[in-house]
Formats: sequence, C-alpha cells, structure tokens
Amino acid sequence: MKYYRITDITAALTLLIGAIGCNNSTKKGSDHTDSMGGPDTSIAQKMDSISVSPIADSKQFPGASLGISSISAEKVGTDSAKVTVKYNVSNFKLTEMTTDEHAAHMANSHDGQHIHFILDNKPYTALYKPEHSVTLALNSEHYLLSFLSRSYHESIKTAEASKLIKFKIDATGKLTQEPTPKEASLFYSRPKGEYKGDETKNVLLDFYLVNTSIAPDGNKISADINGQTFTLDKWGPYEIKGLPMGNNKVKLTLVDKEGNAVTGDNVSVERDIKLSEK
Repeated sequence: MKYYRITDITAALTLLIGAIGCNNSTKKGSDHTDSMGGPDTSIAQKMDSISVSPIADSKQFPGASLGISSISAEKVGTDSAKVTVKYNVSNFKLTEMTTDEHAAHMANSHDGQHIHFILDNKPYTALYKPEHSVTLALNSEHYLLSFLSRSYHESIKTAEASKLIKFKIDATGKLTQEPTPKEASLFYSRPKGEYKGDETKNVLLDFYLVNTSIAPDGNKISADINGQTFTLDKWGPYEIKGLPMGNNKVKLTLVDKEGNAVTGDNVSVERDIKLSEK
C-alpha cells in the first residue's frame, strides 16, 4: 500500500524544489466557515494514475441555515416505526441549480440544490423538499446528519447549514432524542453510486466533520482509494481524477496526529462506487 500526505508545509517545500509532491491544507472544522474560500496555493497529489486535488472557489452561501422543526415517529406493523423529519431552510433555495464552474464538469443533480440526509453514516438520500420519512426498526438507536448541498453535491460546511442529532425508538414506536453528540465524528458524503461518461473524469470527494477539525498538526483524514492512501489535513472538497472504469473502493478514516485511527461510532466509512464509459 502506498501513502501520500497532504500538508501546507510539504506543498511549500515541494514548490521550492520544483517537484511534484503532497497535497494541501488549511485548518477547518469548528470555525464554522465554508470550505476553501480564497486563493488556494496547494498542488495536486498524484499516485500512479490517481490524483487528489483540492477544489477552490466554490459558490458561497452566507447566512444559509438548516434546522429541524420536528422529528416524530409512529409504529407501523409489529416491528417498525415510521420516522418523519421536517426541516426549516433559510437563505438557501432547494431545487435551484448552483451557478459556478464546478457544476459544469462534475456529476450535477438535474433537480438542483438539496439536503443530504445521512442516517447512520449510510449512503445519503438527496431531499429536494424539506421533509422526509423513513421506516426503522423498533428498539433501535440512530445518528442523523443533515446538511445543505450545492447541486453538484458539495456540502456547505458551516454550523448553521448542518444538524446532527441522535435518537432512539423504543418497543412502542416512541422516538426520544438523545443528548447532542459531542464525540469527534466523520460522515461520508461523496463519491457515491455510479458515474457515467464525462462524470468519470472529475469525481468529487467530500466529507463532513462534526466536533473536530483537521490540520497538519492535528487530526487528519486518511483516504484510501483502491489501496492507495492519501492523507488530508484540510476540510474542504477534493477532486479525484484517474479512477479506472469499473468498480472502485473509497474508505475515509479519521486519524489522530500520529496517524492512529480515532475511536467512536462515526469515524471510518467505506463505499463502493462504479465508473462506466456510457
């Protein structure tokens, strides 16, 4: 297995010696500003045919906010409950197309901007209306992360634009919210599913951090892509290029400054994705 570490210091040294080196990063997490605003001086990290590069200049949404106005459950059948979540969305238009350059060269939802509904760190459901229902087992406990997303699936990385809750459902179908989670958490967003044609050229890598930040001297994200490991120390969107056609594996893990995996309920996630020529 090969490893690449992406840090500002490494990038600066690399630029000085004129070599192709490791990737980016500035600190982001609990400061509640969106990803990679302003000029980006880091360079792409490349390994074999695959490269991972930071994305800059995404359209900003100042004041965009997402709240949960209600979450309720009702028992259905003998072993399940229907859970319904209703949201409040402010200063952000669902179903509107995001107007920036990234929408033209990445997989872009034809239905526009939306909410990412991530239950228990499983693949998200894209919501184009501020309400969603899901059927869950009785006597179960769950994490729900919701955040506002640009039409090409890049998250808005501010505290106001996201909401993490933990809840349980008892044997009667009653839903009870647990205390707000305080543990360092990593939620996987993109890449997801199947990419076809031009979508395969630039694949978005995006994740969501809660109760932690990443930095050259702190926690980081270990991104394993088909057995090739990239270390990310800046919270922002990245672009993967050079993925082969067919099945691919992406695994994201939150690690400490020594590279040891952080322990917790939401700290490591793996996805299978597929690329097709047509």
